[in-house]
Amino acid sequence: MKRYFFDIRDGNELAADEEGLELPDVEAALEEAGRTWPATRFADSPIVAWLSRSRDIDGPVVEVSFQLQARPSKH
Repeated sequence: MKRYFFDIRDGNELAADEEGLELPDVEAALEEAGRTWPATRFADSPIVAWLSRSRDIDGPVVEVSFQLQARPSKH
């Protein structure tokens, strides 16, 4: 099995994964990256941007990202 690392960027903050997880393949890394989504709050900003980059010892393998925007509806 390969070791995959999941680096998280939440807005301007980067949390580098130094430990990683041993997983059987890149499909399992993609599944794991999808589970790392944080609880989303709009307290500080109406826009939330989040990115997870998964890498192995050879470099990047998976990227999961989203941007969410909250705004008042117009009637």
